[in-house]
Amino acid sequence: MSKNPSIVIIDYGVGNTYSVSNAIKALGYKKIKVSKDKNHIREADALILPGVGAFDEAVRNLKKHNLHLVLGEEVVVKKKPILGICVGMQLLSEGSEENGWHEGLNWISGKVKKLKIPASYSVPHVGWNNIKFNKSNPIFSLTKDQPNFYFDHSYHFEATSTYISATSEYGIEVTAAVQKENIFGVQFHPEKSQINGFRLFRGFFNSI
Repeated sequence: MSKNPSIVIIDYGVGNTYSVSNAIKALGYKKIKVSKDKNHIREADALILPGVGAFDEAVRNLKKHNLHLVLGEEVVVKKKPILGICVGMQLLSEGSEENGWHEGLNWISGKVKKLKIPASYSVPHVGWNNIKFNKSNPIFSLTKDQPNFYFDHSYHFEATSTYISATSEYGIEVTAAVQKENIFGVQFHPEKSQINGFRLFRGFFNSI
């Protein structure tokens, strides 16, 4: 893989796309596109699926542009690396109960459910939290033990334990990161997480 990979940030109307793009550009990567063009997706070396807001709107927008089909070809069949961020990670699941049941991409087994936490904790979960590694994950190769990242979410991905690579404590154990082969996801926002976010992006691109 080139040290200057071609990166496409999927633009499907609900992502924090330009904040992600600016963070990656700050690391010196040049070949970055924010796009929903299927040819750009096919030509990319790596993909990023950001997301803010509600799961149902996110999956509806993906399907409206038939992006779920081209992403399935590139990620599942051709094994192109992808990093899902926040709702982008939740889209990797079987589906979400947010605003009724809505099917996800079904790439990683597990479901997205509302945070059910002690009354002393507020929902949404907003702010900085340390994460704990469950297993090795290339995207964390440059981060130190128990780094902190910025979270902002009301729902969490109850993934099959095999695929959970990091967790965070917020009244309950919350899935912070998942990995299945070439498919990576993080619940937090690396683009808002300063130096640890930069290290995570660098770890992802180094791994591909």
